[in-house]
Amino acid sequence: QVQLAESGGGLVQPGGSLRLSCAASGGSETFNYNVMSWHRQAPGKERELVAAISSIGGGITNYADSVKGRFTISRTNAGRTIYLQMNSLKPEDTAVYYCKLRSTSSLEYWGQGTQVTVSS
Repeated sequence: QVQLAESGGGLVQPGGSLRLSCAASGGSETFNYNVMSWHRQAPGKERELVAAISSIGGGITNYADSVKGRFTISRTNAGRTIYLQMNSLKPEDTAVYYCKLRSTSSLEYWGQGTQVTVSS
């Protein structure tokens, strides 16, 4: 059974930085996955993709337009932990951030989420 454990959320002032982590453990899917990604959901809004990184090709990345140039997704060499470095945070970045793993068989697994609040 795949488990995803997120950490690193919290309260930060506008312009500040946070680093989120997501550690995958459990089944073989944690070694054989296609993509790991970060998503977020603000109150009253739909969950949206923030950033994604592939397990191959050195880690091909993709970002939502709203975070390009401010957020960076990365992973460990073993690929079982991903990070989201968030800089120049804005109040509109406030949301619950979720980690997701999509396996090579297209199964999807989600973490429990971590709250990020950007406020002065």
